[in-house]
Amino acid sequence: MAEMKTAPAGAPMGEKLLTWVDARFPASRLYKEHLSEYYAPKNFNFWYFFGSLAMLVLVIQIVTGIFLVMHYKPDANLAFASVEYIMRDVPWGWLVRYMHSTGASAFFVVVYMHMFRGLIYGSYRKPRELVWIFGCAIFLCLMAEAFMGYLLPWGQMSYWGAQVIVNLFAAVPFVGPDLALLIRGDYVVSDATLNRFFSFHVIAVPLVLLGLVMAHIIALHEVGSNNPDGVEIKSTKNDKTGMPLDGIPFHPYYTVHDILGVAVFLMIFSAIIFFAPEFGGYFLEYNNFIPADPLKTPAHIAPVWYFTPYYSMLRATTGTMVNVLAVLAAIGAVLVIVKGRFGMVAKIAVAVGTVVAIALLMAFDAKFWGVVVMGGAVVILFFLPWLDHSPVRSIRYRPGWHKALYGVFVVNFFVLGYLGIQPPTDLGTLVSQIGTLFYFGFFLLMPWWSQLGTFEPVPDRVTFAAH
Repeated sequence: MAEMKTAPAGAPMGEKLLTWVDARFPASRLYKEHLSEYYAPKNFNFWYFFGSLAMLVLVIQIVTGIFLVMHYKPDANLAFASVEYIMRDVPWGWLVRYMHSTGASAFFVVVYMHMFRGLIYGSYRKPRELVWIFGCAIFLCLMAEAFMGYLLPWGQMSYWGAQVIVNLFAAVPFVGPDLALLIRGDYVVSDATLNRFFSFHVIAVPLVLLGLVMAHIIALHEVGSNNPDGVEIKSTKNDKTGMPLDGIPFHPYYTVHDILGVAVFLMIFSAIIFFAPEFGGYFLEYNNFIPADPLKTPAHIAPVWYFTPYYSMLRATTGTMVNVLAVLAAIGAVLVIVKGRFGMVAKIAVAVGTVVAIALLMAFDAKFWGVVVMGGAVVILFFLPWLDHSPVRSIRYRPGWHKALYGVFVVNFFVLGYLGIQPPTDLGTLVSQIGTLFYFGFFLLMPWWSQLGTFEPVPDRVTFAAH
């Protein structure tokens, strides 16, 4: 057994306490590894605020959630009234509730921005594949957490939104009805559903979420942070100290740097809470201020804004869309067989695979494929490290049309989100179908288009101008 380290006899009390703790728990080592001696690239920009902001919002959600649970009643007969009680009678309850509801939307704003930064700077590329995968798993957990929390106010949109989404699982072949019954705990959304969702929202999913956040940070600090140039700072180190020449300690430099982002975020966050907590019905729908009524269906049911791009893809998957997908699969197979430089065995495999795929498309109804498309839109993000074959990481050194393509992708995502909120129309459905094809085409064709064009030379060291 190693000898336990002790502080010198005349050391200050603080040093003695720290030495006592360090002998039993690696507090100083963790502080050094993850803060004071964790070297991050010195050229972080605006896009690198969102990782720390995501941590901040997570803390806000946990703390406000704890105070809400103290007064909330997970009972179908009492839930809506308990939320009204929090809003009207609990001291500062209205502030805590609005912080939590606004925080849910803020979480997705911050996470979407954080993911987009990873997309444009290639933060998912080797050796950071696991960092990206853990991040995508966090995103999935957030979606589950938000969906389950959305039911808890037991308003009209909460109730009917949950009814629609849970019923989607019934479209899964063979096990669908039983799966939907298992999720609801009853034949309709009821008190049993509320209790299930409350348990998962308050205990199960947050525990998984916290574990994934820790794994995400540990994986990041193991391989080091990416930067806007996509240059590995560990490749150029100081001969004497062994530290990266283009790196600076995360603390105090980036802890102070992130205070700016936190200050701006809190000003915007506070302005929304105090002046527009419903945010025009996008953060809190007006129908959700009406108690849930199983006998009265709202004229238009739509999920919260952060789910609407995927909901739009779900609605876009009609019978016509499935037929178009079958035709596209056939055309793609013909092109591969005729033009592809593959052996005969590979071409036969492509032909057989295409026939099986088309048979499956025709075998199940469009509702099922809509669920597959909606889920696939998230799952495909997990495979991004292996879809991008670009010779450079960062968008800075890619061809100009690559940047334009990323811009079109963002606009398309916003259009899908907007259409997911609106009542369905023939034109809206057509635009959603085109947008869905573009979304999946962007990723599925990435191994091809990401290699095209003239790439600029990547510098050996990061480019940085003091400001």
